[in-house]
Parts: sequence; C-alpha cells; structure tokens
Amino acid sequence: MSTDWSPPEKVTLGEVKINVEDIEPILRGLESPLLKVEYPAGYVNLPTGEKMVIRRAKKEEAPVVMQTAMKLFNHDTDFFDLVSSRVYAEFLGWYRSRMKDHVSLLGIINGELAAIGNFRLWDNDVAISLHTLTFKRRAGIGATMYAAKAEYAFDLMKMKEWWATYESYTGFRYWGIKYAQYQKPYPQMQHELGGSRIFFTTKDDWDRFVKPMLRDRLPIRPAPPELLRTAERVVPPREVEV
Repeated sequence: MSTDWSPPEKVTLGEVKINVEDIEPILRGLESPLLKVEYPAGYVNLPTGEKMVIRRAKKEEAPVVMQTAMKLFNHDTDFFDLVSSRVYAEFLGWYRSRMKDHVSLLGIINGELAAIGNFRLWDNDVAISLHTLTFKRRAGIGATMYAAKAEYAFDLMKMKEWWATYESYTGFRYWGIKYAQYQKPYPQMQHELGGSRIFFTTKDDWDRFVKPMLRDRLPIRPAPPELLRTAERVVPPREVEV
C-alpha cells in the first residue's frame, strides 16, 4: 500500500484552513423543532405545605444547576455522587451546545432550586430519560419531577416511547417497577447512561394507567401569577438535603 499522500494533481493552495465557525454547525448538530413545544408552568402542593413551581429551564440557568450538583459530589450514599456528576456533565454539555436536544424542568420553591428532571430527544418518537435529582428530601419531589417530564414528552411533544435506566434502587422501585416498564433486548440495545438496560413506557401505557395513577402528582395549571413570579429567577438552595 502506497504511503505517498502527495496530491495527484497540481493544486493552487498547499494548505487549506478551516474557520471554526464552519465546523461548529457540524459539531453542534441540528435542533429538533419539538424543542419549540412550550411547557406551561404549573405547581404542586408539597406535604410540607410549600408550593413548588415546575417550569422549563433556560439554557443560561445551567450554571445554577451545575453549582448545586457540585454540593452532592462527595456524598457516597444512594448514588448521589454518581448522579450529581452525570447531571453536572449533562448540563455542561447543554450549556456548551454539545448535547443533542436536551430538555430540563426545574422545581423551584421560593426562588430556590429544589429539583431537576431532564431528558433528551432521540428522534421524533423516542425521549431518553436522563436524571431526576432532588435537593430537598422527603417531600415527594422526585416522583413529581419524573411524572412532569414524562408528561412533557408524551402529552406535549407526542412521543411514542420513553426510555429510562436506573442507577439507584429507589429510582428503579418508584418508576421501573411502579410504571410496569418493559425492557428492550439486552445487550443488543443499551441505554446511553453506562450501557445499562433500557426500561421503557409506551404512549398507550402512559394514557391507559400511568398518567391516571400519577394524577395527584402532575402540575396544577394555571399557576397563580404571583406564584410564578417567585420562580422567574432561580438561585442555588442554601442547603442541600441528602
């Protein structure tokens, strides 16, 4: 095999320079039109008596999530260290435009970040659940955020399937088992979070029994304007509970 890579014809330019502006559209990729589907903000009444607003995150708010996730890095309990590091990377990837079709919801209590629930669009039919991470425990927030993001995917974006995997035992018990999720063939098909099993919910099962089961956990709409104003801006919580 020849190792002579000289041009087979005379060329005018011996060096071709490429502007990074020309490379960026290739590395960034296209955005799905489904990202324009709005999420109407709502709220839930927590057992603590507080009201938590759930709204879509803005890209410029990613550093708030990253800053909060960092507070959990050193907690080697219930996989908080693993989940928080992956959430940090996902929001950084979104912030730097290196994640395809990332969508996130924020749970906000009195202007402070209480939880996130994020997913991304595989295509126009499948949504990939990424993480649900709460910063305030024992208030039912995690289950509420998971239900809210699944509602966004199924009811508003009209997804046909919701794919998930689980790092923690709690998450698998709450959603893998309680949602009676199916499994994709393994190892032929693997979830992008570490190559684990794919558990999935169909739109039919969402409409038939999952959504009715979660009716009390889904956001209440419309939210009072004065409540929504408390969540227009979000800051990291003063304390993170684990």
